[in-house]
Amino acid sequence: MKETPVPFVVLLLVAVLTAACGKRGAPLPPLVKLPAAPAELRAERRGDTVHLRFTVPKANTDDTRPANVARVDIYGFSGPLAVTDEDLIRQGTRIASVPVKTPRDPNDTIEPGESEDGLAPLVGDGLDQGASTGVQETLAPAGTSPAAPGAIVRTYVGVGVTAKGRRGPFSVRAAVPIGPSPLAPRGTSATYDELTITITWQAVDGPAQESAAGAPAAAGTTLRAIAYHVYEVPSTFVPETSGSIRMPQQTVAAETRLTDAPVADTRYLDTRMAWGATRCYIVRAVLSLDALAVEGGEASPACVTLIDTFPPLAPTGLQAVAGEGTISLIWDANAEMDLDGYVVMRAVRPGEAFISITPDPIHETTFRDEVPAGGLYAYAVVAVDRAGNRSPSSNRVEETGR
Repeated sequence: MKETPVPFVVLLLVAVLTAACGKRGAPLPPLVKLPAAPAELRAERRGDTVHLRFTVPKANTDDTRPANVARVDIYGFSGPLAVTDEDLIRQGTRIASVPVKTPRDPNDTIEPGESEDGLAPLVGDGLDQGASTGVQETLAPAGTSPAAPGAIVRTYVGVGVTAKGRRGPFSVRAAVPIGPSPLAPRGTSATYDELTITITWQAVDGPAQESAAGAPAAAGTTLRAIAYHVYEVPSTFVPETSGSIRMPQQTVAAETRLTDAPVADTRYLDTRMAWGATRCYIVRAVLSLDALAVEGGEASPACVTLIDTFPPLAPTGLQAVAGEGTISLIWDANAEMDLDGYVVMRAVRPGEAFISITPDPIHETTFRDEVPAGGLYAYAVVAVDRAGNRSPSSNRVEETGR
């Protein structure tokens, strides 16, 4: 049987196609890496100042590191919560632009879990990637300007921006009310006893229920009663007043909020006793507006230096047992945490004054006094704390030496 020859044109087509399959085209441009969104954006309003905190991106949207970011922009917008991110930026105000250290080559990255040893150092004078930082905005006296008609909320959003001006995804939003803030509580004072520091202040009335534009609060808006936050501050704390300038690190970082949630009472108990320490406190009124809150300003701090002038309780249960040439004493132990010891007092016979027979406080709750036979002796014990405070005398006991 004769084989049918393959036509020449078919062989040529196969050769052309085979050659075409092995030919490389022009390289595709690399994908542009975009920084991840700034994390943990938070906003707290105190008086007419809004303090914002956020974390600088340290990775890209594809989880590679370092982030292709040159700055973080923070925008604020006064108007409805339903606004889109793009409209928020277009209609709002850029309130801060925070420089960030950036990579020389944005495509020189590592995957999650890989070592950073081979990466080139970041350049620029900005913040480190992954750093937590803060900015602040001072609102106009009646809220903020510009504001949409009837606006009662100021919304903030952050975004990382590359060196070429391309934005990454937006952060979660943070918002504060922009109506009037409550007044600073007056009459703050701090007193203490052996166990507790008590901070008290005068109650504050809520502000008028008006919007930022001066109109009555929007229908359906729930204004709640005034509550309070208590803060510990350094003794060098300077209250924020109208016209004063204070960086966020000088306000937020220097304060320690003691109340987990606003308290309705005008009294707070601080049980963190430390003798010799100076404690200073400020109180801010908090007004809630639906799910948001605004703190008022603060008056001068109330300071107190904790000096231990509180003596221990008198020892109890003192007993005396006479032995051959000795009188043995035993008593119940005191429970004070700062107890230094006990001083044993003796009077040789009834009617004479007690004198100490232990030059320094002893730590045991027993004592053996060597005495000659035939004498009548009276005893009492005094507790002493580390500050030198002496308790009242214990019960008095008498015994005759044998």
